[in-house]
Amino acid sequence: MKKEDLATSKNINLAAVELDYEGFRKLASNPHLTVHERIGFPAAYREKFEQAIFEDICRKLPCLRETNKVIVDIGPGCANLPRMLIDLCARNGHVLILVDSQEMLDQLPDAPHVRKVNGFFPGNVEAVRTAAGGPVHAVLSYSVLQYLFVEANPFRVMDIVIDMLVEGGEVMFGDIPNASKRKRFFLSEGGIQFHRNFTGSDDLPTLPSIGSGQNMIDDSVLLGLMTRAHSHGCDAYLVPQPSTLPMANRRDDLLVRKP
Repeated sequence: MKKEDLATSKNINLAAVELDYEGFRKLASNPHLTVHERIGFPAAYREKFEQAIFEDICRKLPCLRETNKVIVDIGPGCANLPRMLIDLCARNGHVLILVDSQEMLDQLPDAPHVRKVNGFFPGNVEAVRTAAGGPVHAVLSYSVLQYLFVEANPFRVMDIVIDMLVEGGEVMFGDIPNASKRKRFFLSEGGIQFHRNFTGSDDLPTLPSIGSGQNMIDDSVLLGLMTRAHSHGCDAYLVPQPSTLPMANRRDDLLVRKP
């Protein structure tokens, strides 16, 4: 489907949509889509799971439970997770900086503690720094790194977000599709059975082809990003999602902490 059609079509096959920055801008403007479809997910993958996802984010970014911090959310989208974060930050006295396209940001509520920065990150990093007014305590980017991987240099992104942190600051690149993890899972007996139960067929799952030009994040990319964080004097951890989340068997979370 052409990108110019994404803002108006009533019948969109998300699997066939080119999900890049411009594509998401068009989806965000489509009045026929649910809030989940506007961020590229079928409702079944998000609708009943957002509270569990948010609780997992709060466990992995503990400063969210503290008070009077500066939080940056890169690519929040327009579904319910950013609304939960807006409410939490209001309760805890945080300043929250939301970084996304204007089309996405326009659908999120305004509030005295919320500062919106439109544009593609990291191209707008100076505007983010200005909005923060200084170093930040936490950076969240959930279900976004796979798109930055295609459209930006992920190592530069890592450099920039670490440079934005205070001492003791935290970063969570969450919900990262890991092609290596997916392949390991679907080579296992449990993965094969999962696939057959999901599809209702006896076919074997199609394994991802990891190689040049595939635009897939795999173990090597994630380990490289961890090494990059280590080179900046930070700790980095690749951690699993709770098994109750819908794509935990093929996605990882990358956490970075600045000592």
